[in-house]
Amino acid sequence: MLIAHLPAGFILGTLARDVRPGTRAVMPAALLGSITPDLDMFYFYLVDGQQTHHHSFITHWPLFWVALGCVVLPLVKWLRPRFASAAAVFFFAAMIHMVLDSIAAPMLWLMPFSDVPVELVIIPARYSHWVLSFVLHWTFALEITICAWAAFLAVKQIRQRKLAKAACS
Repeated sequence: MLIAHLPAGFILGTLARDVRPGTRAVMPAALLGSITPDLDMFYFYLVDGQQTHHHSFITHWPLFWVALGCVVLPLVKWLRPRFASAAAVFFFAAMIHMVLDSIAAPMLWLMPFSDVPVELVIIPARYSHWVLSFVLHWTFALEITICAWAAFLAVKQIRQRKLAKAACS
């Protein structure tokens, strides 16, 4: 996935907010969780010199997020219970990131126990630049669909707020 992680986080945040209204931290948690696994891109470009596929780094190991969630979520529930929903949404968003990346890129779902990559679709390098190969592949339509869904939800929310303000005036 190239462009759909943040919109997917927005969709998750919107759905989670609808399920648990009044939980203000849910949307920021969903947005942050949806892109946090890609923080390894700083290391990839600034330190690694693009030598290792960034999906090989620990922030792209799904079991890392599961293990971290198993430790952090009970602590948050115990120490800051009002943020438990937001913390759960954060980790759920990180896992959605893993699933989305698995569609068209190799993911190491069982790392550190197995380095066997899993990807649903292999995108052939048909064009001079890898970005063109991704953008011109049919799987990019899924990314566009996710972005369109998020845009639809955003416009809907803006309209609802305007209607609510007009009703209060």
